[in-house]
Amino acid sequence: MIIYPAVDILDKKCVRLQKGEFSRVSVYSDDPAAVARRWQDEGGEFLHIVDLDGAKTGAPVNRGVISGILKSVTIPVQLGGGIRDIQTVSMYIDMGVSRVIIGTKALASPDFLAGAVDKFADKIAVGIDAKGGLVATSGWVDVSERNAVEFAKTVHNMGIKTIIYTDIDTDGMLNGPNLKGLREMVNCSGADIIASGGISSAKDVENVRAAGAKGVIVGRALYTGDIKLKEIL
Repeated sequence: MIIYPAVDILDKKCVRLQKGEFSRVSVYSDDPAAVARRWQDEGGEFLHIVDLDGAKTGAPVNRGVISGILKSVTIPVQLGGGIRDIQTVSMYIDMGVSRVIIGTKALASPDFLAGAVDKFADKIAVGIDAKGGLVATSGWVDVSERNAVEFAKTVHNMGIKTIIYTDIDTDGMLNGPNLKGLREMVNCSGADIIASGGISSAKDVENVRAAGAKGVIVGRALYTGDIKLKEIL
């Protein structure tokens, strides 16, 4: 299982949100590239970056910050947030992003997703953010009526190998992950699942691995020191 340190960008700063709420933000650094280098130096083998401004607006707002991160690290990077047209996908892959995460647009436009997979294959992942078992979109502002597990099956059948599954109700709360929801996603979707949300301790990481996830994203707990990256690696 791969551990993905998270670098979330808002207003060009490295931040963490609680339950995805923009009103509940903690700023950890004014230099996201330096944070990315830190996780690489501590042994991180793959970074998870989110453009929170992009997720909210639907445009690649923090392109310059992301470019700075890509130039400052040598490990692969997966990126999500505001990626809603093929030009943006191409731009980020050309910049050096290893895996582009499509969220809102994957639900809104299956044709777009199919085209992206056809062109870029395994460089495309889908982000499924669930609130009460339903898919949320637009930076978690809107909750659809689509069941998250059923949607995961659909995109896997379209050729998506990797799904980043976030349980919004646990995200940033340091109360542990939703293991029941994770196990259902792992067992029913057919895809490789990267789990996100609620990771607060080394035990949580072990539980996520035991649930069958191929990866786990660790955010707030790294920044608060509740988890030491070298130790869990």
